[in-house]
Amino acid sequence: MNVLVIEHDTLAFEKLKYILQNINPDICIVGNTHSVRQTIEWFESNPVPDLIFMDIHLPDGLSFNIFHSLEIETPIIITTAYEKYAVKAFQVNSIDYLLKPVGGEDVRRALGKFNKLITWQKLISYFSQLTKMISPHYADIMLVPFNDKLLPVRLLEIACFYTNNEKTQIFLMSGQSISFNKSLDIITQNLNPRMFFRANKQFIIARHAVENITVWFDSRLLVTLSVGMPERVYVSKNRAAEFKKWMTG
Repeated sequence: MNVLVIEHDTLAFEKLKYILQNINPDICIVGNTHSVRQTIEWFESNPVPDLIFMDIHLPDGLSFNIFHSLEIETPIIITTAYEKYAVKAFQVNSIDYLLKPVGGEDVRRALGKFNKLITWQKLISYFSQLTKMISPHYADIMLVPFNDKLLPVRLLEIACFYTNNEKTQIFLMSGQSISFNKSLDIITQNLNPRMFFRANKQFIIARHAVENITVWFDSRLLVTLSVGMPERVYVSKNRAAEFKKWMTG
């Protein structure tokens, strides 16, 4: 298991390293970053770790600022001397909140939560793949409420779904946009994953609407659609490989 430790206190890092190696010698600490900036740079040039231990107070600000620049889906175990950030911690993939000084039993319990989470993810992935093998049927037409009517919209006419400030819009290949009262999470469940891709929190894009792809400076992908968008469509570095695979079928 590869672990990244975001901790600027050398003594705290060495103690955590000692505890981890005593609990499981197979744990490999692949990095120790000391600041928000250094952590962002580390993610830009290293593979995504399996688990992150993260202190909150860093020399250049709160570690939560890292998530303003990166989409990180890796489970996180918080290590801090402050109780007041507990609620915010669980908004950023945190699976446990350890107060310093961190002890061996604290870490062992947190790793137990992580192992249970990974087991569930593997089961979910297995059943997801099993479901895909059944080849579910997806509709070719979506009914979209408009005033007092239901508009039948062919999925091939849709360029993307876009949400901003909890309002969802459907952008058509013609350039027209239609308001839609469903979240992207709900919409995704009813779309053919071969035709549509959840690019990020704001966009679901159609393959037939992709005009070109630009590799951005931080290894993100900038996707240009054949119709104008209210803002740029980015695919994070972590999902770039998945997106490329989707584009090529």
